[in-house]
Amino acid sequence: MKKEIELSVLPDFIHDYEYQKQIAARKLKLAPEEITAFRITKRSIDARSRQPVFKLKAVVYVNENPTPLLREITFKPIKADKKVIIVGSGPAGLFAAMRLLELGIKPVILERGKDVRSRRKDLRAIQQFGIVNPESNYCFGEGGAGTYSDGKLYTRATKRGDVHRILNLLVQHGAQNEILIDAHPHIGSNRLPKVISAIRETIISGGGEIYFGSRVTDFILKDKKILGVIVNSEKEFLGDAVILATGHSARDIFYLLDKHKIKIEAKPFAMGVRIEHPQALIDEIQYHSKQRHPNLPASSYNLTCQVDARGVYSFCMCPGGIIIPSSTENDELVLNGMSVSRRDSPFANSGLVVSVNEQDWQKYSAYGIFAGLEFQKEVEKTAYESGGKSQRAPAQRITDFIKGKISETLPRCSYIPGTVSKPLHELLPKNISERIKKSLLIFDQKMRGYLTEEAQILAAETRTSSPVRIPRNSETLMHVGVEGLFPSGEGAGYAGGIVSAAIDGERCAEAVSKFLE
Repeated sequence: MKKEIELSVLPDFIHDYEYQKQIAARKLKLAPEEITAFRITKRSIDARSRQPVFKLKAVVYVNENPTPLLREITFKPIKADKKVIIVGSGPAGLFAAMRLLELGIKPVILERGKDVRSRRKDLRAIQQFGIVNPESNYCFGEGGAGTYSDGKLYTRATKRGDVHRILNLLVQHGAQNEILIDAHPHIGSNRLPKVISAIRETIISGGGEIYFGSRVTDFILKDKKILGVIVNSEKEFLGDAVILATGHSARDIFYLLDKHKIKIEAKPFAMGVRIEHPQALIDEIQYHSKQRHPNLPASSYNLTCQVDARGVYSFCMCPGGIIIPSSTENDELVLNGMSVSRRDSPFANSGLVVSVNEQDWQKYSAYGIFAGLEFQKEVEKTAYESGGKSQRAPAQRITDFIKGKISETLPRCSYIPGTVSKPLHELLPKNISERIKKSLLIFDQKMRGYLTEEAQILAAETRTSSPVRIPRNSETLMHVGVEGLFPSGEGAGYAGGIVSAAIDGERCAEAVSKFLE
């Protein structure tokens, strides 16, 4: 027999299995020896009261042995007569490939960037020397943008697919077991590359193929059907279908689709800044104490409000993290955030972004469906030029930002390329800067102390999602005008984050399987 139970546990006892088991026994009116196993299925933190507690959901096994927590999936080598080209090795592409193997279909992944190990040299070049490799950076390369930018796994896409299956596969490939139970699971940028490497080995050993340094430069089309792609302007890869999983920053793919008159459309997205506080300050606000309990993790926050009929919200919050340069070209400045698994940096950073739509990019209307993308590019270029035409970031204390004056000094910052004091209240588009100003006052009401001269904003946070959608049939998931083309993941406009992109990749693989029947 097994029973489900909910417990509240003080931080002192979160690692004390026997103590938790005794509480469960008392709550269920059982003798402790009757409990053969006690398994936590969900763990979260409730910090609403003065004393933060862990909220646990658990299954108690009474005179019964538990089933295995990890549902391991076996990938057997295949001899497939069907072959699918996957463009991109982010979560959508990698999980599509694994699902195709399960379905007996050969995946061939084409990745413009490098493998996770080789990619590190290019990340160092951005951080220390301000040199951007357009093919290998924080956005492009094995594992996609999430590999070296945090590895957060929280998603609201629970109705789109089996979230637990995705987490299981990550654990099966080396992620820590805790991601199966944490309400906001996180792998960390130090651990995720090893997980990605293990997934690659699974794909190759199962009969799949992966090619790095292979940028798709053209499509092979005939009678409104895709037959394959051309890589690096010379080599052909033919397949029975193509899954397009290129991520939100592969602008050249958007232009290529438009060149072939393959339907794409503009979509709303969000832009703004990266905001950074001392982690100790966020801990004090959230945990109501100047000293964080050693068993409590670095605290996070999730803030949202409406300002002048637009959403303003925190995005990709990184407790105990650092701000990183996510530019994909040398004449732009794009920021993101990351944390390693320990989340032990003295800083907390988050995107602070404003929803934007066609009203905001009217001045770029001559670019048609690329008007929003041009607006995005203009903000990135302005940030780059304001930072001295380098990867240094223009920055401003948030108290000075509200007052509309340049900061005489800037606080310490996690951003390795460095910062330069600039009037972001003037440099950012007015519809964004004015809403951010108002939102800071609102957020300070929700988190007293959030508005402080110890905090600063850096520009620009622009790649929250793709400014373009590649439309597909809602049932077949195939492009509305090209047979055999399956847009997938963030770049196609159907996901946001590692887990939701992975789910979408699996869904596309299943749709391809039906198409090939």
